[in-house]
Formats: sequence, C-alpha cells, structure tokens
Amino acid sequence: MKRRTERGLFALYADDARRADAVVFGRRTDSTRRGFLKHAGLSTMAALVGGVIPFARWMPAGLVPAVFAESDTPFAIPGKDGLTLLNDKPLNAETPPHLLRDLITPTARHFIRNNGNPPERVDVDAWRLKITGAVERPLDLSIATLRRDYEVHELALQLECGGNGRAGFNPPASGNQWSLGAIGNSRWTGVRLADVLEQAGVKPSAVYTGHIGADTHLSGVTGKQPLSRGMPIAKAMDPHNLIAFEQNGAAIHPQNGAPLRLVVPGWPGSCSQKWLTEIHLSEHKWTGAKMAAPAYSVPEYPAVPGTVVDKKAYRTIESMPVKSMITTPANAHRHADHQQPFVIAGHAWAGDQSVSRMEVSIDFGASWLPAIVDEPINAFSWQAWRAAVNFPTHGYYEVWARATDTLGHQQPFSVQWNPKGYLNNAMHRIAVLVGKA
Repeated sequence: MKRRTERGLFALYADDARRADAVVFGRRTDSTRRGFLKHAGLSTMAALVGGVIPFARWMPAGLVPAVFAESDTPFAIPGKDGLTLLNDKPLNAETPPHLLRDLITPTARHFIRNNGNPPERVDVDAWRLKITGAVERPLDLSIATLRRDYEVHELALQLECGGNGRAGFNPPASGNQWSLGAIGNSRWTGVRLADVLEQAGVKPSAVYTGHIGADTHLSGVTGKQPLSRGMPIAKAMDPHNLIAFEQNGAAIHPQNGAPLRLVVPGWPGSCSQKWLTEIHLSEHKWTGAKMAAPAYSVPEYPAVPGTVVDKKAYRTIESMPVKSMITTPANAHRHADHQQPFVIAGHAWAGDQSVSRMEVSIDFGASWLPAIVDEPINAFSWQAWRAAVNFPTHGYYEVWARATDTLGHQQPFSVQWNPKGYLNNAMHRIAVLVGKA
C-alpha cells in the first residue's frame, strides 16, 4: 500500500494569502482580497467555483473556497468502505463527511487511528484483561467472564481523535493531516469500566488510570509501547465508559481494537485504548507512552503560530470542544433551483457536554439561521441536526455550520494555533453551486 503524505488543506495560503489569490485566480494585486474581488479576480474566482458569488462582499480575506478544501479519494481496507488514507505505517484513515450521514456510524465507515502495529494473532477465548495497581483485589478476567459476571450495556458513543481537523492549521502542525473525518458514533456493547473498578476495589490513593494494549511499537523494540494513556479516576468512574467487546452488534473491527477495547467518549480517542490487556490504577498521573507533553497536550497560553512552546507550559487534553459537521449534502453540491428550499443536515457533539443550539449561514457569516437539533440517543452520543434555507439567486454559496454547547461555548470560524494541531473545532463549511450547470 503506497504511503500518502499530506501537507494540509491550506498549504497554498500558508505564507501569503494575497500571492495565493494571484496564483489561483490569475490576478496579481497588492490590494486586500475584498479589493481584489471587486475587479477581474472576482470573475475569475466565480468561473473556478462554478458560479457568481452573491455574498462576495462578506468573503473573508485569504479564505480558501470550501469547494477546493476537501478530498474524498477512497482506498481499500478489508471491512471498511470509502475511507481516505492518511498513513499506512501506522494505518490511519478518515471518513469523508458525506459518508457519515447515519446517526449510528456503520463499522465500515468508522475511522481508524493507530499508533503502532495491531496484534497479528487474536484468540478471543484466551484474551485476558488485568486490573492492577492501587486496588484491593487485582483482577484477571476473560472476555467470557466479563460477559457473564457484569451487567452488559449497549450505548451509542462518539469517539474523536484529538487531532481531528489538524489539516486546517496554518502553519501546518506535525502529525496525520486529519480534515474532518476522525470521528464516529457507533453502538458499543460491553461492561461499565466503573463496575469492574468497583469490583477490584479502588484504593483512596489511586488518582489516575493507565491503559495498556497488545499493539507493538513500529520500531519492533520489544517492550516499547506505542501508546499507553490514562485518565483521572473521576473520569474513569463515569458510567458511560465501556470496556467494549462488540461494535454495532458484532465483533469489533480488527483495526478498531478487537477483541477488547476501552470506549471513553467525550475525551480524545487516545484515552480509549484498543486491544486492551491491562488497566493499572496509579497513585500519580500516568506516565505511559504519549502521556508527556506535547503529545495530546495544548499550551496553557495562546502561542505565536510556528513557535516552539516550553513543555512545562502544556496541559493534557481532557474534554473535547463543541463541534459540528455537515453531512448532507457533500461538498461542491449543485442545487438546480434557487426558488426551492435547500435542506442541510449533519451531526454535532460537545465533549462532556451536549449541544444546545445549531445555526447555519449562507452569506459567509454575515447572518445566521437557526437549525433544529435533536436530543442525543444517550449521553455522549452525537446529535442530529437539520435546517432548510432559501438562496436569493443563482451562484456560488458556502454553507457554514456552528454549534453551541450547554455551557455557552460556540464553534469559532478559526481556532488558536498550537504546535501539535489539536482541538480544531472551527465551523464546517461546504460549497453549494445554485442554478443549472
């Protein structure tokens, strides 16, 4: 499988937006984009996007039109359908937004985020999970024992990679250049992590969990872990965290952690250890692989883009920020008749919170229209939303979507840069061409 390297969605505009306008739209100018758009560049841009731009006067300077901003090149992984390859060692692949329309993400459409090599041989009957460390009664459990001795639960839970959206940072941040599709909302079946920990007897001295999986380091060095993260005990005891052995009513996909994994919704997906073999309760913050800054950490203060941040100034990511996605229609959609209402739909989620409001804009954020947002199936499931808009005339439009959570946090147009490209919850936007081709 050929490795594909990504620079990011906005590499052309990273250094000089005005020069990029000249390269893309064929007009060299010293004016700002708004000035540029008043002249020949506007007609060139309109021709490239496929129609006139009715709200061009509100188009932000240096904005890369959404019609150019997404790629959905598919590739083949057994048991997966339509994912976009970002890396093949380790295997990482995301799902284009228009393939995430289902309220429950099919296993075939769930993204893949690996840090090392998955185990080559998996024997479900022989698989063991150990609970060790600061507990009264260390446990050594088979999957059959989990099924038999603990109450089994099925929950729709969203999992999102902490680097989802990394491709949108300028200057580019290192790591897999996820655009929007490192998110999924499958139904997971398993037992509550809290129930197992209570059975083991959590000692008062325990403050953090440490998670260990059966995957191996890419280097091949024996005993070197590719990923071993954890979480504070308070989060670990949340009843929505599962030790899961099924995904959507069947065995978990091998690349999604079969036969046993953690599902810790609302926090970075790296907390949800795949191929789970051990949970260790620690008397201090866990120090496993990729627990130290800058991994899964962000600066405690706004960093100047492109600068180096002292590792002492980082904080570990916990709850993920509010976010939403447009899944209907796909980017660069053509709507034949501007006199007919246009339906937009998608999903929204908000880490440890829920989404209280959704809005859409068709005029580059000059005005906003309310959308209907549904209640989640259960806590930590994403929420479906939909809206109908009317376009005033034919031409090129961008539909922007933004969510607000129950604490009042709202998606921004752009986010503060950080060295590792985490927590990009900038509003999603798609291109819509209105009128007959």
